Amino acid sequence: MEQMQINVMGKDVMVEEGITYGALAESFEGYCLGCIMVAKQGNRLRELHNKIHDDTPVSFLDISHEEGMRVYHRGVSFLLVKAIYDLFGKDASLIIEHSLKGNLYCEIAKPKVTMDDDLLGKIKEKMDEYTRADLTIVKHTFRKDKAIEIMKNQCMFDKVELLRFRRASNVNLYEIEGFFDYFYGYMPVSTGALNVFQLTLHENGFMIQMPEANNPNIIEPPLQLKKISAVYMEQMKWCQLMGVANVADLNNTLVRGEFGDLIRINEALHEKKIAQIADQIFHKIDQVKMVLIAGPSSSGKTSFANRLCIQLRALGVRPHKISLDDYFVNREFTPVDELGNKNFESIDALDLKQLNEDLKRIIAGDRVEIPTFNFVSGTREYRGNYIQLDKDEILVIEGIHGLNGRLTSEIPDENKFKIFINAITQLNIDDHNRISTSDSRLIRRMVRDNQFRGRDGAATIESWNMVKKGEEENIFPYQENADAIFNSATIYELSVLKQYAEPLLFAIDPSKPEYITAKRLIKFLGYFLAAPGTEIPNNSLIKEFVGGSCFKV
Repeated sequence: MEQMQINVMGKDVMVEEGITYGALAESFEGYCLGCIMVAKQGNRLRELHNKIHDDTPVSFLDISHEEGMRVYHRGVSFLLVKAIYDLFGKDASLIIEHSLKGNLYCEIAKPKVTMDDDLLGKIKEKMDEYTRADLTIVKHTFRKDKAIEIMKNQCMFDKVELLRFRRASNVNLYEIEGFFDYFYGYMPVSTGALNVFQLTLHENGFMIQMPEANNPNIIEPPLQLKKISAVYMEQMKWCQLMGVANVADLNNTLVRGEFGDLIRINEALHEKKIAQIADQIFHKIDQVKMVLIAGPSSSGKTSFANRLCIQLRALGVRPHKISLDDYFVNREFTPVDELGNKNFESIDALDLKQLNEDLKRIIAGDRVEIPTFNFVSGTREYRGNYIQLDKDEILVIEGIHGLNGRLTSEIPDENKFKIFINAITQLNIDDHNRISTSDSRLIRRMVRDNQFRGRDGAATIESWNMVKKGEEENIFPYQENADAIFNSATIYELSVLKQYAEPLLFAIDPSKPEYITAKRLIKFLGYFLAAPGTEIPNNSLIKEFVGGSCFKV
């Protein structure tokens, strides 16, 4: 067999043409933190069972890389689904509902069982049995009708419905010892690499705790995210109320001509929730002088702030809006990150001293001139924008650091009402394939960047990791500090965003590093039927991304 020279993990090696990525990976385990999950050749991911046929450089990804972590999550999910199947039979129904700080929340819908430590121990024991046996995970390609027949025989009717909408004639199914399942994305080559996870009771079900990206052999104690968890549970109820639990259900609303009703119900739920938050503020109006709104990129903060202001005005409260961007320090004083780049997302990029001084004076009843930041010159300017609070008036302050105690450290807590907003996706592809909240926000941002900022899809994807890094440092650690949490996700939005996002993704050249993400999102959006946005009201948060909002966003 012919040999060829390939650069692998920065090292030139001679390999036989046709060797599998998995066989080659055995010599490079020491280059990675943990078990290798998937290979990357050029700008494409390759499963380890595939054979190598060209000399493009190869690297291997473990769970310290986000793509490696995705493969690990799918593999552990497959172990769990098989364990439930083996313990309860093919009529059992496991639903992987959502991710909470990198851990997966699951419920057993059928049979009705009481979740306790004893039952979790049996499930974990069965999963450990598979990992000790190091069973091969086999990938099969079937004609669509054959794949549907297999899923129907295993009583996976959610996947039967999903595959009914699939345009491709072939479907990939994965198998462990005669048990098949369909997963969106790549899989590990065997079960032996999936031995670090834990099961813990949570809410009405349980969590699969996953290892940290930088420490693949240790399970950290779970963070207590009671408020965020409550929002997820509320969203699950919303999905049940709307009769849409997965993509197939969503597609069927289009088939039945009910998509407009779905939009109106979802928007009504949003409006009701915003009104409830406004009521909470109103009942504390004698003490609360400012509302602080924080959330990650593309969560819809601006539209939410505008809609909240309308609800407050309906209660007789007059809001005055302040943007934290106007309190940036002059650009020459902006702090730098570890690479020497100006870090505009650091809280120290704001003039905290001046902000607190102005807020204290406003609360005291003084008439205060608020600055405006000139993004062209990089300096703060004063243009005669004065604020003075009268009775039943309040400040509404929007910015990523709103929940960080340092931001308003000189303001008494009783004078503040803090709101966290995020697009917390509850809709899933099917019972075993969840939709990433980060991916939903990335698609939102990609569409908005192109619509209003002239950026192509590759530019948005290229900057996304830095955006997420800033959020992990500056936003998510403080989310439990919120007095109220608003979930800006709509169950219908991906059907509408699809028509805007797909051309941007298809335009990304395979030679670009962003192609890996583009390819994954193209496949993801392929599950959705496209829907027009004509019935979305102009005050919807989604209009902030597709255009036509009645607000200045």
